[in-house]
Amino acid sequence: MKYAAVGPIAVHFPETVLDNDTLAKDFPSWDMDLIYAKTGIRVRHVAGAGECVSDLGVAAAEKLFRDHGIDRRTIDFLLFCTQTPDYPLPTTACLVQDRLGLPTSIGALDFNLGCSGFVYGLSLADGLIRSGAAQRVLFITSETYSKYIHPTDRSLRTIFSDAAAATLIDAADRPSLGQFVFGTDGHGGDTLMVTEGGARPKELAMKPRKRKRWPSSLYMDGPELVKFTLDVVPPMVERLLAEANWTPDDVDLYLMHQATAFMLQHLQERLKVNGDKMPSDLEESGNTVSSTIPILMHNLRRSGRLRPGMRTLMIGFGVGFSWAGCAWTETWCGRSAC
Repeated sequence: MKYAAVGPIAVHFPETVLDNDTLAKDFPSWDMDLIYAKTGIRVRHVAGAGECVSDLGVAAAEKLFRDHGIDRRTIDFLLFCTQTPDYPLPTTACLVQDRLGLPTSIGALDFNLGCSGFVYGLSLADGLIRSGAAQRVLFITSETYSKYIHPTDRSLRTIFSDAAAATLIDAADRPSLGQFVFGTDGHGGDTLMVTEGGARPKELAMKPRKRKRWPSSLYMDGPELVKFTLDVVPPMVERLLAEANWTPDDVDLYLMHQATAFMLQHLQERLKVNGDKMPSDLEESGNTVSSTIPILMHNLRRSGRLRPGMRTLMIGFGVGFSWAGCAWTETWCGRSAC
């Protein structure tokens, strides 16, 4: 049997940058020092009016192919994770297959998940490879939440950022991804939601239980999301450690979804984890939803903080409610032999 191995990652951000200085000029009443203290974010990237997730995803994939000498003809499955697709149909993955010139013999699908999406995607890729249905999977996460955010929305505009990450998943002889743990609680569906653009009539659409403060299409109940995260993540970490037969001391890094600095600080305290073991990578990229974990991994690899043999817990959580985690041991060595 073959197993999924996480290979190289490439990242693409839109050109337009929204930094704290710009927001301070546009909205003098906003306390940007306080906002930075809570979010940990100084810079966000915003897709252009005609720039969609397929554009960001294609750019990330082309960079992956170019930087790592990958023959696109060897890709036999494409996974595309997004909650802001170009169209309700066709699936964005089909459009990306054509634009990238990938073989017409491949499988390609979208799946709609947010901050847990990267871990879910790895589990799908692992299943495809273990079953023999695929040998080399291109996994793209791409999001443009900015299209749902009103310019005056202080709670969302300061947090979310647009980006895409392309990750190569190859077949390997030894497993590096451990047991996956999942969780779902649709009762929290109204805490982070967009009710427009689907088939359900507006008058019948689900409504948030709390009053909307801002005119954005995207609604977020921040306190409820924090409570949910602190309720579900610690038990998931315990289960992952038990499944992997690891102790907390065996974990070199906790690769958490990069929600906000506030969230990461509270998780660090709740889990009693040393700050060096739970890296934060929000300042220059913001919360990029399903792309936060691969962006974090990419940057940790480049800085030398994530090296072959290191043991990690990879954890995503958020919209849905949805959460997922896995124990993962780094195996990718770049262009050098392990």
